[in-house]
Amino acid sequence: QVQLVESGGALVQPGGSLRLSCAVSGIIFSLSGMAWYRQGPGRQREWVASISHTRNTLYADSVKGRATISTDNTKNTVYLQMNSLKSEDTAVYYCKVVFNGNTYWGQGTQVTVSS
Repeated sequence: QVQLVESGGALVQPGGSLRLSCAVSGIIFSLSGMAWYRQGPGRQREWVASISHTRNTLYADSVKGRATISTDNTKNTVYLQMNSLKSEDTAVYYCKVVFNGNTYWGQGTQVTVSS
């Protein structure tokens, strides 16, 4: 059974930082690519960042230079480090994995950027 469990969401002030985590089980983690998405209030879910099975990374323009996606194969965890947070980063953040042709999502973690 594939499970993704996000954590790390919080209320942070503009300009602050946080690191989101997504613990993954039930897949061959080291051979899987993963991604982070987010859904802000009244908005559609949007892609934020991806990391391939070869650990190449891609970022949405809206977070490029402020976000870093990474993995820890010993912990089967994918991270999203976000810096210089803005109010428009407020959203529920989800991690996603595609494994054996199936797509799996976590339950999401809330990030609120506000003073």
